[in-house]
Formats: sequence, structure tokens, C-alpha cells
Amino acid sequence: MMIRAIYSDNSAGMVSDKRLDELITIGKIVAFCRSDGWVSVQRGPIRGRGSEVENYDGPERRRKE
Repeated sequence: MMIRAIYSDNSAGMVSDKRLDELITIGKIVAFCRSDGWVSVQRGPIRGRGSEVENYDGPERRRKE
């Protein structure tokens, strides 16, 4: 799936969902569009960063493949 994104040079484009995390990590993406609207990488909740804030001690709810 392709996701709308704003790059660090303020250009806009589409990025594959498979590359989104990588591009966020290396600082190439500053914002991206979710189904419920735009998310700023600096301010918004980003998947995969929950453990940086606190350790989750509850049950695993994600689908296992």
C-alpha cells in the first residue's frame, strides 16, 4: 500500500508502507497521512515507538502471522 508523505525537504510524495518506518528512522519523512488524518513524526504517536515511552506489560493484541 502507498502512503502520502511529506519529506524532510518539504516535498510531498508517496511511499510504500514497507519503507515508511525506515524513512522515518533515518529522518527522511516529517509527516504522513493515516486514514484519520496527517501525523507529524515529531509530535504524533508513531508505531514501534511505544517501548521508548514505557514498557507495555499487557497481553499481545496484534495478529500473529
